[in-house]
Amino acid sequence: MRALIVTGTPLLINPFLRFTIRLTAKHRTYSPRAAMASSPAAPVSDLHTIGEWYSVPDLRLRDHRFRVPLDYSARETTISVFAREVVGVGKEEHALPYLLFLQGGPGFESPRPAEASGWIKKACEGYRLILLDQRGTGLSTPLTVSSLSQFDTPKKTVEYLKNFRADNIVRDAEFIRECLDAWPWTVLGQSYGGFCAVTYLSFFPQGLKHVLLTGGLPPIGRGCTADSVYRACFEQVVSQNEKYYKRFPQDIEVVHELVKYLSESEGGGVPLPSGGILSPKGLQCLGLVGLGSGGGFERLHFMLERIWDPILVPGAKKKISYSFLKAFESWMEFDSNPLYAVLHESIYCQGASSKWSAHKVRSEPQYESLFDPFRAVKENRPVYFTGEMIFPWMFDEISALRPLKEVAHMLSEVEEWPPLYDINALNNNQVPVAAAVYYEDMYVNFKLAMETASKIAGIRLWVTNEYMHSGLRDSGSHVFDQLMSMLHGRKPQI
Repeated sequence: MRALIVTGTPLLINPFLRFTIRLTAKHRTYSPRAAMASSPAAPVSDLHTIGEWYSVPDLRLRDHRFRVPLDYSARETTISVFAREVVGVGKEEHALPYLLFLQGGPGFESPRPAEASGWIKKACEGYRLILLDQRGTGLSTPLTVSSLSQFDTPKKTVEYLKNFRADNIVRDAEFIRECLDAWPWTVLGQSYGGFCAVTYLSFFPQGLKHVLLTGGLPPIGRGCTADSVYRACFEQVVSQNEKYYKRFPQDIEVVHELVKYLSESEGGGVPLPSGGILSPKGLQCLGLVGLGSGGGFERLHFMLERIWDPILVPGAKKKISYSFLKAFESWMEFDSNPLYAVLHESIYCQGASSKWSAHKVRSEPQYESLFDPFRAVKENRPVYFTGEMIFPWMFDEISALRPLKEVAHMLSEVEEWPPLYDINALNNNQVPVAAAVYYEDMYVNFKLAMETASKIAGIRLWVTNEYMHSGLRDSGSHVFDQLMSMLHGRKPQI
């Protein structure tokens, strides 16, 4: 809530009412107080429940659950959204400003702090931190393969999933802010959370005091920007592959041997522990985790050390170890977070369909031969791993995704995606924004990020190659302090 001082008397202004009048019905927000007025049978406790305080080392936490509309234009159906409040020990009753954290993804829940460390420790020095499980993740009506199986047709599943993008995530955030009686708050968005924060800036700037972005400046062009995103991503992925094999040249032959083994196996791959298949193109997906984050090169290399079972009995057949196959599945995380795969390309769509963009771009001549694992082995050159890309064949080879195959195909054809950004509003932005832009970011392309930055009025940029996309995780205290110092003029832009 905002307070205006009129002859010494605080006058509370409901930002929802002012914004509802100014916006069209398409972007109209949903006020919990309005819901209570229109639904007398719904007590406050149904909209917002608060748990008891509990502790982890040097932090105090309590849980909040909110009942929000599935579709803010309808309101017939509601879902539960979860957020965790975090403060330093002894600060439970302090009048601290709020900081909302928006997690990367799509489809991943907020961090679960086990102690005061990293950026969370730094943030809790001066803020009341809200860790939001974005709708469909964590404890916010989690959408898993099993829960989505409740729908009896793919079409119904698709219609439900359309409500789980950034536009509704930020509506949830405004809903929560009003329930907490919070003044405009600061938002920290990591990766996809940064995309959501830019959506927030576009449609609900009155709810924001400051915005901090870490590796999270989205492409904001009209239509579907996925093709341009993946072309730029493939270029950076090539560069990351070259760096990886320069660091670990011995892995060229290791990967060659594994590709040959997989291609000669029955069905073109080997069974995974969960029932899926590991094929050569599936193997290439290890780059999604291994090539783009701090320490990823090393973890990928050490994983490849354990591909083969030892030969214990003379004459026994060569076999891929269970530990390697299990590690492969653990890296992908599709079994616990299928939204990442199902909704991934839709995050780039406004009024246009993606039509399996990453697959289309990979099929273009300049990339088709470069990323062909069989051709790479034949020509005795490195087999390139792919990056943050979702391909249609994954819904055949990854067991957790098979039930969602038809759903994924239908989502790739959806054209009536609502807008996620308002370029005019961003051009006229008045909310202070500070952004960390990682020069070698494999997930959020540097050039595309800089194009977006040029359209956000007043943004302050920290361009660095000191960190990869995972800078907030790898050195959170430093990254958070750098951005806050830029906002408050204590450090220059770099």
